[in-house]
Amino acid sequence: MNSTAGTTSAHRIATVAIATGILGKATETGVRRHVAMLFGGNTVVLCERMVPDHAPLRPTFVLDEHTDGFVAFMEREVGKAVQSWRYGSSGVAFGRAWRAQEAFLRENHVSAVVAEFGHLGGNLAPIHDDLGIPVFVYFRGFDASKRLRSPRIVRRYKAAMPRLAGVISVSQSLLDNLAEQGVSHPNSHVIPTGVDTDLFAPGPERDPELILMVGRIVAKKAPLLSIDAFAALAIDHPQHRLEIIGEGPLEAACQARVRELGLDGRVTFLGQQPHEEVRRKIGTAGVYLQHSVTAEDGNTEGLPTSIQEAMASGTVVVSTRHAGIPEAIQSGLNGVLVDEHDAAGYAAALRSVVERPDWARSLAEAARRTAVEKYDYRYLHGRLEALIRAECERAGKPVPGTVLA
Repeated sequence: MNSTAGTTSAHRIATVAIATGILGKATETGVRRHVAMLFGGNTVVLCERMVPDHAPLRPTFVLDEHTDGFVAFMEREVGKAVQSWRYGSSGVAFGRAWRAQEAFLRENHVSAVVAEFGHLGGNLAPIHDDLGIPVFVYFRGFDASKRLRSPRIVRRYKAAMPRLAGVISVSQSLLDNLAEQGVSHPNSHVIPTGVDTDLFAPGPERDPELILMVGRIVAKKAPLLSIDAFAALAIDHPQHRLEIIGEGPLEAACQARVRELGLDGRVTFLGQQPHEEVRRKIGTAGVYLQHSVTAEDGNTEGLPTSIQEAMASGTVVVSTRHAGIPEAIQSGLNGVLVDEHDAAGYAAALRSVVERPDWARSLAEAARRTAVEKYDYRYLHGRLEALIRAECERAGKPVPGTVLA
């Protein structure tokens, strides 16, 4: 068990446990914020494993540390069958691993658990049975889209629902996906990841000729369609350029398409960039481009954090009517959306915001207002804390942050 001091107080304080799969992944902005900030930072962490050399911010329980060795291996294998029969999920800790996890929760006075992804909800829901602790699960994208194609996963979700205190999703679209498979909970809420609207704000200088893409270069973002849309614009607008931040399995194909189109000097692949550089680029760009689609394997977005960041930065978003994106972007009012795979419409939408700067400016200003009003993380954290507080009080548990006698 890794641990760092969660507070400097000598008092015992009730905490909330934030559960994730791999602790330390740079892409999990919302998870990091929850660990650092929920209930004034009175948090601990449950994870399956941890990125090497990651220094945890809060007391941390790493499940993998309790599954080493032959005996632990055999116990884990037996546990898969037992826990599948008992709880519908083979990922529920078993034997000594379960007892160690339970001891960690008791020692750190955990009053509630937030499982940050769907499968973790199934693995951790039984905590409620043993300790009476309210457990919530957050659905964020693939866990309520691609994974629903597995009957085993759907059964796991259904088995977990009666033990959960609540279900949270970053978009209504994901809750709808779950409901279509018969997975629902009476205490369900849409609470997006959100954005720091102080950090992500219009930059001091706007570069209207910069078009930006940010994110994993993967099928559900259809990056080739964005490159083709830029290519159509580039014919008449030789001063514009496209920059792509991120890496992924389609990067080589995208680079090949750029060479094929003769756009080597106009399209730049920047790879992974530090958060500060991403923030600076988004705050500078004239247009943020993202053609999200449902991938062949069923994977979808929830509500992309990068789109929320672009909105907060006053950068015009050109995207698609996909998953939770239309819940944030009202096409023609605070951004522009087209149907998935509508290559011609997408190229036309990009051209329209480039060639109508006054309209683009009004879209950007409206997007900024929307982000401040609806997607600032402080407002969203407040909603999540209110939900947890109500369930703790109903269950007779101290609210996280409470000083205990």
